[in-house]
Amino acid sequence: MEVKPVKIFATGNQPRLRYVADLILNEILGLSWELVTDRRKLGKFPVINYSDEMIPNSFRIDPVPLLFETGIRPQEIVISDWKGVPVFFQSAVDSDLPFDVFAATFYMVSRYEEYLKFEPDDNGRFRSSGSLALKNGFLGIPVVDIWAKELAKALVRKFQNLTFKRNEYNALITFDIDEPFAFLGKNLIGNIGGFLHDITSKSNNAGHRLGCLTGGEKDPYEVFDYMIGSADHNKTETKFFFPVGNPSGFDRNPSWKNDKYRNLICRIADKFDVGLHPSFKAATNLSIVSTEVQRLKAIIKKECRISRFHYLKIAMPLSYRNLSDAGIKEDYSMGFNDEPGFRAGIARPYRFYDVADDKMTDLYIFPFQVMDVTLRDYKKLKPDEAKESVSNMIQQTKKSGGLFVSIWHNTSLLETPECKAWREVFEFTLKEQMT
Repeated sequence: MEVKPVKIFATGNQPRLRYVADLILNEILGLSWELVTDRRKLGKFPVINYSDEMIPNSFRIDPVPLLFETGIRPQEIVISDWKGVPVFFQSAVDSDLPFDVFAATFYMVSRYEEYLKFEPDDNGRFRSSGSLALKNGFLGIPVVDIWAKELAKALVRKFQNLTFKRNEYNALITFDIDEPFAFLGKNLIGNIGGFLHDITSKSNNAGHRLGCLTGGEKDPYEVFDYMIGSADHNKTETKFFFPVGNPSGFDRNPSWKNDKYRNLICRIADKFDVGLHPSFKAATNLSIVSTEVQRLKAIIKKECRISRFHYLKIAMPLSYRNLSDAGIKEDYSMGFNDEPGFRAGIARPYRFYDVADDKMTDLYIFPFQVMDVTLRDYKKLKPDEAKESVSNMIQQTKKSGGLFVSIWHNTSLLETPECKAWREVFEFTLKEQMT
């Protein structure tokens, strides 16, 4: 039997509605769909009635104005519980769903609230504490995926012939290499200053620094064999992000011209996907991010398609516009620096929608759920507590058939007593995410 497309009836053919309909119906549920504004063209198809009109035998979702608006304004949001899941943009009693799933999904994945006025942190970032999800206790669950699943259940009760795709869970390990070396890769002035600091601070680093620079010792930050070996052993898809920006108070990477650093990047790029880790200022400066894209392309001798911002610094929508203009196709920055969870309420890649310009773009956003620095430095979790947090995020992602993404730094996985426990958390994550 030929599967008929779902027709969505609405009073307007708005880009916001088309975007979110494709995300939910096509990307998540695997349905073909068509948006119709003329009732005469509905035919004998399953109909989602996204309007105030009465259409017999349709599945009605009572719309709030959000998807028919242009521009950005504060939205009135009241959280309620439906089947144990938080929802908002509640509907009229004659609706087949108690809330506007299209508008609520758009609000979450577009990061609409980040376009509104907010109090940034010291680095200019949107705080997790300012998010609707954290304030209302649902940052730890992928509400969009759950809403989509409940929509599918409701639709099939109305239209028994509908079939939905099965979403397969997967996992991805990512590494941010903010500081590839402790001693190598620094210029003469940098190492002279380092030696003076080692001596005056009476640390034990002077001898290690000299050993590294003369080739007798391995740089203590160079734990890449361990990282690569762990990923290979667990057969885990892995991506690395390298900075090639100019040094600053926020950016401590070697010069992109340094031979040892370039050799390291090329060695990794021969085996794994390598992306750009745009510098702190690149988040809001197209010229800088474009320059850094070209630098990385020159090193790896192939296109630079993926990125994740240093400090996870995202300014909506400018940062994503700049990435697109610089040729980036996928970004992996969508998550909070100080809280694990689902910043956009979703556990899978999706296309960036520019709310200010009201258009869908070709840039794909890959949200992450967990970062080592979040658990250790911001949350101050003990290793066993960190494992529990990681496990919770993995289980939530598995239930949704989504993509679990974690972030690790080489400086968290050093061969030191202080890092031993965090190596165990890393190894736990590799095993837990694939069982």
